[in-house]
Amino acid sequence: MTTDPSAGESSPAGGWRARLTRWGAFSVRTRITVAFVAVAALALFSAGFFVYTIEVRAIERDVRDQIRQELAEFRTLSESDPPPADVDTGAPISTADQLVRVFLTRNVPDDDELLLGYAGGSPRVISPTRYAAEYRDTSTGLQAQLRQTAEPLLQSGGTERIHHADLGEIVLTVQPVDYQGSPGALVIANFLGDEYSELDSFIRTYIILSLLMLGAIAVLSSFQAGRLLRPVRTLRETAQSLGATDLSRRIPEQGNDDITDLTRTVNQMLDRLERAFRTQREFLDDAGHELKTPLTIMSGHLELLDPHDPEDVAATRDLLLDETDRMSRLVRELMLLAKLDRPDFLDPREVDVAPLTTRVWEKCRGLGERGWVLDAAAEVTALLDEQRITQAMVQLAQNATKHTEDGAVIGIGSAYADGDVTFWVRDTGPGVRPEDRETIFERFGRGRIAAGDDGFGLGLSIVHGIATAHGGTLAVGDEHPHGARFTLTLPVADATASPSPRKEDPSWPAS
Repeated sequence: MTTDPSAGESSPAGGWRARLTRWGAFSVRTRITVAFVAVAALALFSAGFFVYTIEVRAIERDVRDQIRQELAEFRTLSESDPPPADVDTGAPISTADQLVRVFLTRNVPDDDELLLGYAGGSPRVISPTRYAAEYRDTSTGLQAQLRQTAEPLLQSGGTERIHHADLGEIVLTVQPVDYQGSPGALVIANFLGDEYSELDSFIRTYIILSLLMLGAIAVLSSFQAGRLLRPVRTLRETAQSLGATDLSRRIPEQGNDDITDLTRTVNQMLDRLERAFRTQREFLDDAGHELKTPLTIMSGHLELLDPHDPEDVAATRDLLLDETDRMSRLVRELMLLAKLDRPDFLDPREVDVAPLTTRVWEKCRGLGERGWVLDAAAEVTALLDEQRITQAMVQLAQNATKHTEDGAVIGIGSAYADGDVTFWVRDTGPGVRPEDRETIFERFGRGRIAAGDDGFGLGLSIVHGIATAHGGTLAVGDEHPHGARFTLTLPVADATASPSPRKEDPSWPAS
């Protein structure tokens, strides 16, 4: 029978996917807390396991050392020459029974050790330890259990492990001896119950402390995870609260970690979105406001048009074409303003400022019969968009021609100082009133309107946008003895420049 691999839980892949889906249903905070607790539990379990293993090996090593010590002392005593004296008569010993008596008299066993002396196949002497009473008390069953284990080893010797119901694990070692033809044996019983009892008590305490630590780790990790995820929650709440009319909320930036970097990136994204929505809204508002008038004019004249009057048709046609041209120019300028915040608005390249200034001056000479003067040209290489700078300078020059009369002086130039390159256009017109110097840079902002000026008030806002896109500024000041000076200041990165601009002859002929 074959199993359909798409059956979900019936296949290993489906089972894993289902488990991952269930795991993903928990919150990130819960998953982080569980992960921290699981890692801590694994670390504590591993530490406890290694400690327990090391201590068990230490206990076994100590028991082996005790047994080897007792056997070495017993062997030394049995091989001594002359023989040791008997404890009762003082005469040299001659039997195995006397040997084990002398050994137990001279030897002080450890607290967890019981020494027995065998002679003639039965126990004759016992060491006076705390286990001696347990051994003599037949109700405990210790004596019978030790004799049952030791007697088969009286001839061959060896070590056996037994377990007593009350005293725990016992290591029984038998060392036979044949002393001057008299058989005997030394029996060593090492009780491990106390050692393991202390170790078990330590492990129980360790487990309790580990559980308390895991609880503390769970609380602290949950708190810390909540603290770390607070910006993410704020991000979610901010995203939920954002609307088409309000993109001003920002996430507080605290610290200097990955979450802060994410917060800063999201705030930058919100800045770009706000600028994009604001630009779109302003474009729609401006287009709707400015196109309403020419559309009303065109609609009104079309309604009043007499199709049977050739003169009325011709006049209406000329008026509609004129309004269409105005609308086309307005749309082009509005579309240009809408592109100011786009990253591809500029195409910056290394540009020699001096030739650029000269080319701009030459192009502007055709704007009107004025006294065009090339004031200076900076010897500097700057990273900028040559076409946009040319567009801005021509717009400033065109504004200067609107506010001056034939023969008036208009100067164009550039200079470099303190890491900035400055372009300017000056004229000898009436100048800009102080109360208008902020308004004229706004969309549809108008100052003193010159006769015959049919502009929309968008030119200077475009120049201001070009300057801002370059990271620079646009300012207007007074020109002496009268007139206005518009200054475009742009930063120059890694410029190679001469501090003094190249001076030109101020008496260039007019166009």
